[in-house]
Amino acid sequence: VTQKAVLFAGSIRDNVYFGESEAPADDEGLAQAVELSQAKEFVDKLPDGTQHHVAQMGRNMSGGQKQRLSIARALARKPEILVLDYRTDAKLREGLSKQLHDTTKIIVAQRISTIRHADKIIVLDRGETVGIGTHEELMKNCDVYREIATSQLSAAELA
Repeated sequence: VTQKAVLFAGSIRDNVYFGESEAPADDEGLAQAVELSQAKEFVDKLPDGTQHHVAQMGRNMSGGQKQRLSIARALARKPEILVLDYRTDAKLREGLSKQLHDTTKIIVAQRISTIRHADKIIVLDRGETVGIGTHEELMKNCDVYREIATSQLSAAELA
């Protein structure tokens, strides 16, 4: 799921199921993807729901709405691996861990709060790997990670 969401002219449903996928394009999968992507709140308020018309490039949607529908498109495919290169919010990360526990999730982030609960964190410095481990392990063993963490998190958050 890229930072710049791309939508196409058609319905919300068309956009979620755009492209090839082995996952069935059914109402249940659509509802799950829309809910997990945090798009349900705004989709439910639309008079036509998932049949609501999306303008070319999503011009009638806010940036956040476009991003959520782009995430829903990825989730509807029932992916084995999900790569997120945006700042995931806590609610979405929680839903992903609960509902897609068998899916490998790769999150590219600069914020420690986004990745601190990951099973494995890879720290890069100038394109080189300088640390691999959990938040706790990296706080003990990786100067680069510790420096970033202490610059972003309060003492209470680090405890």
